[in-house]
Amino acid sequence: MTEPNGVWMTQDARDRLEAELAELRTAPEPDEYDERQARQARVHQIHELLASAVVGEDPPDDGVAEPGMVLTVRYDDGGDTETFLLGVRDDHGDLEVYSSESPLGRAIVGAKPGEQRSYQVPSGATVAVTLVDAVPYGVHQTRDSA
Repeated sequence: MTEPNGVWMTQDARDRLEAELAELRTAPEPDEYDERQARQARVHQIHELLASAVVGEDPPDDGVAEPGMVLTVRYDDGGDTETFLLGVRDDHGDLEVYSSESPLGRAIVGAKPGEQRSYQVPSGATVAVTLVDAVPYGVHQTRDSA
């Protein structure tokens, strides 16, 4: 589900973030100033993610690429395809996850099947991809378990 200020994530991702936050809060305070700052920044980042989390609500099954969708893209330079979840970076077994803030995520959001988009990678090269398929995460999970 695309929310103006929301971040789509699975329940597993939310549970892992909550566990990480609890661990950060109960761990001894680091001695080094830089380590304390990094820890405080991570606590703040997790708070922000959890406060804006949209959990367990699949986006509409309309084929449009958006957070919460499992996308299949074809890399136009070689024809290879990749299937990934567009959402909060998390471990989903064999399913890769890209943030909608990643270069590929920003490029592909809003695309419909057959639509080509391009984005720049850190090396400066431009990569062209075509959206092949977009299904809600829950629908993908149902198909995968069938």
